[in-house]
Amino acid sequence: MATLELLGHGGLFALIIALLLSLMVGSFLNVVIYRLPVMMEREWQAMTASEETAEDAAPFNLAVPASRCPHCGHLIRWYENIPLLSYLALRGKCSDCGTRISARYPAIELLTGLVGAYIGWQFGLGMTGMALLLLSWTLIALTFIDIDHQLLPDRLTLPLLWLGLLLNSVSLFTTLEHAVYGAAAGYLVLWSVYWLFKLLTGKEGMGYGDFKLLAAIGAWGGFEVLPLTILLSSVVGVVLGVTLMALRRHQMANPLPFGPYLAIAGWIAILWGDQLNHWYLSLLL
Repeated sequence: MATLELLGHGGLFALIIALLLSLMVGSFLNVVIYRLPVMMEREWQAMTASEETAEDAAPFNLAVPASRCPHCGHLIRWYENIPLLSYLALRGKCSDCGTRISARYPAIELLTGLVGAYIGWQFGLGMTGMALLLLSWTLIALTFIDIDHQLLPDRLTLPLLWLGLLLNSVSLFTTLEHAVYGAAAGYLVLWSVYWLFKLLTGKEGMGYGDFKLLAAIGAWGGFEVLPLTILLSSVVGVVLGVTLMALRRHQMANPLPFGPYLAIAGWIAILWGDQLNHWYLSLLL
C-alpha cells in the first residue's frame, strides 16, 4: 500500500519506475514506427491481390517475424535488445556482420525514457500519470511515423481521441463538455483550413490525419488548449521550415509533415497550458 502511495505522488521512486518502463516502451515504439506503416501497406496490397497470393503472404505484424538485422538477417537475441545498454555494449553495430545500427533507435528509447521520467517525477504513476504516459508514447510514435511517411494512422489517432473523451468523462484533465467541444473544434479548425487552402490554390496543404490528431488533443485538454497548440505548432513549423530551406536540406516543393509540430505543441499545451497562458497574460498586463 505504501508503495502505491509513493508511485501515485511522484518523486524519485516514481521517476525511476517511469524511466525504466518508458525505456522498455521506447524499444517497442521503434517496432511500431517501422512496422505499422508496412503492415498498412501490405493490407492494402492484399485487398487488391488474388486470394492465393494473399494466403501465401508471410505473416507480418508487431510481433512476427522476430527482429533481425536488415543487412545479414541475424536474429536479435533478447540481451541484444535491452534499451540503450545493448546499443552501447554492441558499440552501435550488429554483433554478426558489424553493420552500423542507426542511432535513431537508442535516441527514441532515450527520448521516451526522459519524457516518462519527467511525468513520473511531476505527476506520479496514478491515473493522471499513467494517462499522460500513454499520451506521450502515442505522440512519439505518431511523430516519427509522420516524419518517415507523412502518415498519421487512424489506428493511433482515433483510439487516442476516444481515450481522451473517456478519461475526461471523470474530468481527469477537463470537463467532458469541454473535451467534446475540443474534439469537434480541433477537427473542424484544420478541416476548414484545408478546404480554404485547396479552394485558393488547388493543392492539399495537409492530410486528414492532422485533423484527427488535433481533435484528439482537444479531447484530452479541452477546447482551451487548441489556440496554444495551433500557435506553438505554427511557430515551430515556420521556424524549422525556414531553417531547413536556408540549409538547403529541403525544397519548397516538398511538403513538410505538420503532425510532429501538432504532437509536440499539443503535449506542451496539455501539460503546461495553464502556466503558459498565465505567463502570457502577466506579460500583457
